[in-house]
Amino acid sequence: MSNSGNDKKAPRYIKVHPNDNVAIVVNDDGLPQGAVFPDGLTLIEAIPQGHKTALSDIQKGEAIYRYGQVIGYATRNIPKGSWVEESAVILPKAPDLDHVPIATEKPAPVKRIEGLYFEGYKNPDGTVGSKNLLGLMPSVQCSAGVLDYAAERIKRELLPKYPHVEGVVALDHDYGCGVAINAPGAEVPIRTLKNLASHPNFGGQMIIVSLGCEMLLPEWISSEVNIMKLQEQKGFQAMITRIMAMAEERLEVLEKRRREPCPLSDLVVGVQCGGSDAFSGVTANPSIGYAADLLVRAGSTVMFSEVTEVRDAIHLLTPRAATPEIGAALVREMKWYDNYLARGSADRSANPAPGNRKGGIANIVEKTLGATAKSGTSLISGVLSPGEKVNTKGLIFAATPAGDFVCGTLQLAAGMHVHVFSTGRGNPYGLAMAPVIKVSSRSYIARQWPDLIDIDAGRIAEGEATIEEVGTEIFNYIIDAASGRRKPWVDRHGIHNSLALFNPGPLV
Repeated sequence: MSNSGNDKKAPRYIKVHPNDNVAIVVNDDGLPQGAVFPDGLTLIEAIPQGHKTALSDIQKGEAIYRYGQVIGYATRNIPKGSWVEESAVILPKAPDLDHVPIATEKPAPVKRIEGLYFEGYKNPDGTVGSKNLLGLMPSVQCSAGVLDYAAERIKRELLPKYPHVEGVVALDHDYGCGVAINAPGAEVPIRTLKNLASHPNFGGQMIIVSLGCEMLLPEWISSEVNIMKLQEQKGFQAMITRIMAMAEERLEVLEKRRREPCPLSDLVVGVQCGGSDAFSGVTANPSIGYAADLLVRAGSTVMFSEVTEVRDAIHLLTPRAATPEIGAALVREMKWYDNYLARGSADRSANPAPGNRKGGIANIVEKTLGATAKSGTSLISGVLSPGEKVNTKGLIFAATPAGDFVCGTLQLAAGMHVHVFSTGRGNPYGLAMAPVIKVSSRSYIARQWPDLIDIDAGRIAEGEATIEEVGTEIFNYIIDAASGRRKPWVDRHGIHNSLALFNPGPLV
């Protein structure tokens, strides 16, 4: 990455790769026509912050390069110093999944990081939690209203008596009935709910509240916890009384849990981006990738996800598969999602979102090349289908849609302890089950949201920090958050969004 100029008020751009023929404008308010960069490049039209300018004349039909990769082809002649806006870039074809290199990278051995610990909650089944929570889950949406009412009473009347329990979480969802329970695709939400119910942060003390006639039998979610069926109770007050009694029994168990040193090999971290912009791929995401490499070296598990934001860089990821089988699994998940989108008459061009485009991202290829930087440089040691639980260490691709809440829900089901979320446009998203660390790609958004952004990676674009420095800061924050020593802003404010199940199966 090269940053043209050091004076913050002077025109500045970022060129990522020597072969790039475009660069993004760094200055907060963009730059006017006639602005001159230190290398002599002169803008022939005004360009907003984060948007691309042509570093040389680009002829119609010629390739446009960013990150050293083709992000598209020019729809018209683009003069040097002009704005390479979205309509000037035509989307290239996606990589052919049948002809990608697999397991070809053999990186030099890296030194393992030894002797680091976080303070977690050890469970009898050998799992470790990063929070101490009482979990309540409806087996069907019909039960959610009663469960939410009970959860508020538990928080108000019972929780103050158990100071070592960090919260009560009602895992509301919209599944359980009116669904083709045995149809292809139905296994995804079912295994997601099952794995959410057994998340280590609940210490095995989950309560499942059933209606009693739903298609999704509560026993399919868990056979190891007590299940309360509303239709067996004599009225609303009896329902609440029973849930409160079950809660108190479990709170007494959870109250005995204490944090103790756990090796970083017990830690599972999920990474994601949302509200991305053109800076995400050069500041926040590479910094997260650097932290991911440190975690892998320390024995942790790191998950990256978002299939549509991986698909166009799959040819750069399959070489990093640790084995041919893992590479084939990556391709399998890409093909599954291609077919899923095709069934809905959609394709990858539905991404990026309008805000991403406003932030300078022209198309899904450009977004993908920036998004995959979160994966760092480690070999990929495993692949999960949506809703599956992680069962290996190292860097994992956990297949999910790109939507923030769906991705977060599926990463929680996989066993995530800490979520690291990069944003360029801003997003107050939070999860009750795991701390969410917000990393901004621009200093502008960090200044605008000083009580929502935890780490400002925009300092990299400002020339005030390096990727390695910010990545190390993220690494240390992850350990502190997993240990309960630091609370990200969304946890301090209590901003916790509802879970969002991925249900590719039909409704009836």
